[in-house]
Amino acid sequence: MSIEIANESGAEVDTDAVLAVARYALDEMGVNPLAELSVLLVDIEYMAELNHRWMGGDGPTDVLAFPMDEGSVDHGPGEVSGGEPALLGDIVLCPEVAAKQAATAGHAAADELHLLTVHGVLHLLGYDHAEPEEEREMFALQAKLLSGWRAARAQ
Repeated sequence: MSIEIANESGAEVDTDAVLAVARYALDEMGVNPLAELSVLLVDIEYMAELNHRWMGGDGPTDVLAFPMDEGSVDHGPGEVSGGEPALLGDIVLCPEVAAKQAATAGHAAADELHLLTVHGVLHLLGYDHAEPEEEREMFALQAKLLSGWRAARAQ
């Protein structure tokens, strides 16, 4: 699994942990080990610009996921591929927004970034939360992946 990470946010972030939770989620979801993922951490101004440009939103958001063409996603060994590594897409995180959300939720900013990383991975894999049933499925899977990663990390 090739995961590129770039921290352009100016915030202190444990990028090794962000990489580890992304890798864990992708492995647990059965994504082809040749898949490629990019994670970018940005400041609040750039996240607001991306949110406006791509989502039509106002202000910054916590996470954006930009999947590559869905036809190119190789979800694992059950799917035949041409041997080319699949480009899953990009996850963009905003540590400053994550820190504010973490404070409101009463947990560490790092925990919020881990949650948002898994959330972004699931979006790249086609999960959504626009409808109540989709939201229940996605958030349950997100919680399962996070708790599994935390348990594995604690050993």
